[in-house]
Amino acid sequence: MPHAVSTSARVASRSSRVRQFYALTKPRVVQLIVFCAVIGMLLAVPGLPDPKVALAATAGIWLVAAAAAAFNCLVEQRIDAKMARTAWRPTAKGQLTNRQTLTFSALLCAAGSALLYFLVNPLTMWLTFATFVGYAVIYTVVLKPLTPQNIVIGGASGAMPPVLGWAAIRGDVGPEALMLCLIIFLWTPPHFWALALYRAEDYRKSGLPMLPVTHGAEFTRLHVFLYTLVLFAGTLLPFISGMSGVIYLVSAVLLGAAFTGHAWQLWRHYSDTLARKTFRFSIVHLSLLFAALLVDHYLSPLL
Repeated sequence: MPHAVSTSARVASRSSRVRQFYALTKPRVVQLIVFCAVIGMLLAVPGLPDPKVALAATAGIWLVAAAAAAFNCLVEQRIDAKMARTAWRPTAKGQLTNRQTLTFSALLCAAGSALLYFLVNPLTMWLTFATFVGYAVIYTVVLKPLTPQNIVIGGASGAMPPVLGWAAIRGDVGPEALMLCLIIFLWTPPHFWALALYRAEDYRKSGLPMLPVTHGAEFTRLHVFLYTLVLFAGTLLPFISGMSGVIYLVSAVLLGAAFTGHAWQLWRHYSDTLARKTFRFSIVHLSLLFAALLVDHYLSPLL
């Protein structure tokens, strides 16, 4: 019986450790990244992409994105420990050492880069690695503690997934992929600032110069609204350029109007509850917008 108890404890300990490493990868964030990359793959060709290349690209991008997330947890562990939203992370709680986290991140990055280089193409590998550096180093280490415009400038790396997916299948970076990148780039500030508004006290404690802390809530709310207007215009580019058809146009207008409506209410009648709703809707907005692009891509030729 003691042996059985000991074995059970070891299994439970290993399971707990696996969950801790998995948490470092920020699964929800990475899922959205991979989703946008897959959309880029599917939009890159008229039919379906080569399944072997698409699968290898998906796995490689997931691994490198997860590596960047883990590195972010390592760099920001002290900041995370001060914030209610992130205090649960294994690095913030001291459950994983710096060496364990750095090794884990390096292994994921190396494995993902190897997959992309040998099974996809070198361009995708280098673009994905550049995205890793942009997020994990330039944004996390340099921009985030330096300027309240961190999320605007650093958003460039977060906007890259469709470009990575496109490059994986086509072997180049076309204007269509750059339009998708622009949409995510414009989407990032209102998405993140909505979160920052109801988490402003957390950011104040952390010492990070987030916009609601440095310029106040009203200034931030106005900029959320203004960015949704610019984003609305940006989401029409695929239709204007001929990349997509009426199915996408109708979806983009409806989703853009809804996001702008949330931002208007947030600006004029602020509450933490409304900020949470706006943040959550922003994720729905981007997911449905890219899904509409995909539906339009396959159905428009049949209409």
